[in-house]
Amino acid sequence: MTEVKAAMAGTVFTVNVSVGDEVEAGQVIVVLESMKMEIPVETESAGKVVSINVNVGDFVNEEDVLATVEA
Repeated sequence: MTEVKAAMAGTVFTVNVSVGDEVEAGQVIVVLESMKMEIPVETESAGKVVSINVNVGDFVNEEDVLATVEA
């Protein structure tokens, strides 16, 4: 399992996948907004999204787990 973590603190701007979706390595899972910039958060591995731990508008800290992908 791969945990997709926030690279920096920010607010969840969009969630681009749903539980059960198949994703490819490098695919944008979540977009964070911080200091008026949009920061895409990508998965490192391909697989199936098994959990999404955030909703649009949530504030997250650096290294918070946003989603989990199972190969």
